[in-house]
Amino acid sequence: MKKMTSLTEGNILRSLIRFAVPVVFALFLQALYGGVDLLVVGQFSHTADVSGVATGSMLLQTVTMIITGMTMGITILVGEKIGEKRPKEAGDAIGGGICLFAVFAVVLTVILVGGAEQIAYLMHAPEQAFYQTVVYIRICGAGAVFIVAYNVLGGVFRGIGDSKTPLLTVMIACVVNIVGDLLLVAVFGMGAAGAALATVAAQGISVFLSFLIIKGKKLPFQFTRKTIRFHKKIIKTELRLGTPVALQELLVGISFLVIQMIVNTFGVVASAGVGVAEKVCMFLMLVPSAYMQSMSAFVAQNMGAGNPARAKQALKCGIATSLAVGVLMAYFAFFHGNILSGIFSNDIQVIEASHSYLKAYAIDCMLTPFLFCFTGYYNGCEKTVFVMLQGIVGAFCVRIPIVYFVSRISGVTLFEIGLGTPASSLVQIILCLIMFLSIEKGWFKKNENKR
Repeated sequence: MKKMTSLTEGNILRSLIRFAVPVVFALFLQALYGGVDLLVVGQFSHTADVSGVATGSMLLQTVTMIITGMTMGITILVGEKIGEKRPKEAGDAIGGGICLFAVFAVVLTVILVGGAEQIAYLMHAPEQAFYQTVVYIRICGAGAVFIVAYNVLGGVFRGIGDSKTPLLTVMIACVVNIVGDLLLVAVFGMGAAGAALATVAAQGISVFLSFLIIKGKKLPFQFTRKTIRFHKKIIKTELRLGTPVALQELLVGISFLVIQMIVNTFGVVASAGVGVAEKVCMFLMLVPSAYMQSMSAFVAQNMGAGNPARAKQALKCGIATSLAVGVLMAYFAFFHGNILSGIFSNDIQVIEASHSYLKAYAIDCMLTPFLFCFTGYYNGCEKTVFVMLQGIVGAFCVRIPIVYFVSRISGVTLFEIGLGTPASSLVQIILCLIMFLSIEKGWFKKNENKR
């Protein structure tokens, strides 16, 4: 019990790191879980399959980001109720969240399965890889209920301060996915379809085993079958907190989908190259991504416990520690991006295209520690609307315009196209700093009192 609620007490840096380390490993396994599809397909199938998986997985990554954003409403609300020592209300928040996301899962399945061809067309999937893209989207869409369930479970456990159970569940999913990919792609030669089937099977088995694990755990909230109901007030609160984050993730995801769409017009090699680079970036961004999730839970619990000073100190600790790792990741991306890309593809042209794109991400590796920690901090403070707005500005006022206009230049490289991402991060950091200083000067004091 103490391990789940210790975010409100003890040494701040030690508590934050202890909570974040399992999240890092969980995200690593999740990145491996998503990246192994491309890795196995890149080694045992054709470039068209690589492009299909790259485009399809980019879409599924965006969908996952949206779900994760929505579950932030559960994470924040449960974290606050745990911090306030109200276990029954924490259980009600989880029950309402289950009802909400059950509806979301059904809608998502219909859209992805029924609209796979239209989505592939809108994403400008290269002609040689159109069929592979459609198959990947449709099969993964059929397993959307498992994607939703997994992320809801993760949101609940982050809210109660338990980052180890999500690590275990994603570990299970990763192992199943690797075995499935090797069997269906490497042995049976099913290409993109095999990778998608392995992904769905892994998600399903992971969710099933997760419920078995949860059943035997002692939990710091009250939960029964009667708790699972459409509680209007709770669902409204979760939507208020989670929707801005989800919308921000959607818009950020759309901006990266637009980049993929633009790059797809350059041909199958460029399409596969950016897809490979994005998979590498998932590993490069592990630590700041983990701090963003951890910071939300840490800050939510401490705000619920009436200790904003501790939450603010956690922000500083998070930025300092993740920046140290960010500099190291920047070095690997810029100088050894070809080696990293070679893990996911054996095509020399694809590797060169990917490395070119990764050089721009090397800059972003030194910016995301600031941006992601600030994002997690503001989510935990319930300032999710601001998080949404700064995300919109970064995506639609900076990243997309830069990528579009640069792509119109004759002889442009993927490095120059990739510069839109660090430019966006820089603008968002400036907005976060302005917000932080505004709060410090008390400009939002009236709103805080009302809340």
